[in-house]
Amino acid sequence: MERSLEELLARRDELRGRIKAIHRDLARGIGQDYEEQAIKLENLEVLQEIARVAEKELHEVEVTLADLQKSTGS
Repeated sequence: MERSLEELLARRDELRGRIKAIHRDLARGIGQDYEEQAIKLENLEVLQEIARVAEKELHEVEVTLADLQKSTGS
């Protein structure tokens, strides 16, 4: 099943927002509080994997959009 241009554009925007939020969260560091550090470290790998999967899907969506633009001459 092919997704429409509108669906692809919406998904692209959603993924970009998700990736930006993850990177912003990761950039905050782990903090000074030991309990907070422990929680952040536990979540670090999970956030990195979520970002990796989202970036992979974003790349696939962008390739599909580029192919659509080529085929429609836009």
